[in-house]
Amino acid sequence: MLSPAVITLTIAAFIIAMVLIIWRPNGLNEAVPASAGAAIVVLSGSVSLPDLLTIGSTISSAAITIIATIVMAIILESFGFFNWAAEGLAARARESGIRLFWYVNLLCFLMTLFFNNDGSILITTPILLILLKRLGLKNHEKIPYLLSGALIATASSAPIGVSNIVNLIALEMVDMDLYMHTMMMFVPATLGLLLLVLLLFLCFKRQLPRRLHVKKHLGHGQHPLHRTPISPEDNHKRNTFMRNVLFFVFAVRVALFVASYLGIPIEIVAILGSTLLLSWRWAVLKIPPNDLLKKTPWHILVFAFAMYVLIYGLHNIGLTQLLIYFFEPIVSTDLLNASLLMGGLLSLLSILFNNHPALMVGTMTLTNMNLDPLTLKISYLASVIGSDIGALLLPMGTLASLIWLHILKQNHVKIKWKDYIKVTILTIPPTLLFTLALLALWVQWLY
Repeated sequence: MLSPAVITLTIAAFIIAMVLIIWRPNGLNEAVPASAGAAIVVLSGSVSLPDLLTIGSTISSAAITIIATIVMAIILESFGFFNWAAEGLAARARESGIRLFWYVNLLCFLMTLFFNNDGSILITTPILLILLKRLGLKNHEKIPYLLSGALIATASSAPIGVSNIVNLIALEMVDMDLYMHTMMMFVPATLGLLLLVLLLFLCFKRQLPRRLHVKKHLGHGQHPLHRTPISPEDNHKRNTFMRNVLFFVFAVRVALFVASYLGIPIEIVAILGSTLLLSWRWAVLKIPPNDLLKKTPWHILVFAFAMYVLIYGLHNIGLTQLLIYFFEPIVSTDLLNASLLMGGLLSLLSILFNNHPALMVGTMTLTNMNLDPLTLKISYLASVIGSDIGALLLPMGTLASLIWLHILKQNHVKIKWKDYIKVTILTIPPTLLFTLALLALWVQWLY
């Protein structure tokens, strides 16, 4: 039995770490307070050395997979893929602000599907800022595209587990592979995303510019983002090359699911894919891999490990037992109750504590309940929906939202919390309830 001093110290370390992670004074890297809090928890004795070994083995596969995916994103940036994608958005919009809205959200969905939610925010937000600036939009005209894109990019990590590091970690804990996760989750989560983007469109319909003022002096083959003309031949070569790169990335993504189905560690496929793409870049652009050491956000590994240590400390002092006592009798009654309750609980915890630690707490709680295998899996999937979609009600609910706000501030684009909440209060609750109810109905139909 742990002493009251250890319990108090563990709770204090967690709260202080979370405040600093959300506040990020002077641009403080989130891995720093997380690591400091984890060190305090370990020194206090609430997390032991065997616990640390368990944590390391649990998160290693997920962390390596996410890092390999981010490396692929960095390599694609070297190829000019993201500028090419932004040019495609401007060209396909054909001077229509409404058409641009739908293409922006499609791009954000695909970027999360191909990479991950944090990576999607880091990639798409700068692209949209450049695009919207060069299209001459005013600040209030930019908000519908930026806010809807951020919400869709973050929520799009729900359909497949490989798009979010915390989803991958939790998959290990509930003994689900990517194939089973996608079979149960893809349909309800994707339909939920369609509802979300429709609700966002209804919210922003009056703010969207009907006609974009694209410059009329652009040369033949030139896109709105280009400063110099491109010849038709060079443009064709560039399009072909980018499509080949996109096909390769898609093939790697599919290979992750095949590997999961065959029982092959998915991190092996992720590492192989990023290595092949890196070799391709070296051969085509003559760029050695040295730049990846600086550009790869290694702190994500530290952050994930430290957060898990903090959560494990809360688990060891009895937080999960308290949650089990109150929620197990309701969760075990039927699949609909399990889905709605766990999705709602994880939404609340994510809003209060951020979705990374919230999903870890929820998953550890579920794995210690006496639930049948199907109820356990649907409760876990509902928890993912809560942490990926329900958490978006407030900007502090997800790390991706905090990163997004930070990028906007750097680029002098102001979105107040009240403006954010005015949109999310109308779109997130109905999307959450619809997706959770649909999840229960879909899984009942499957089984």
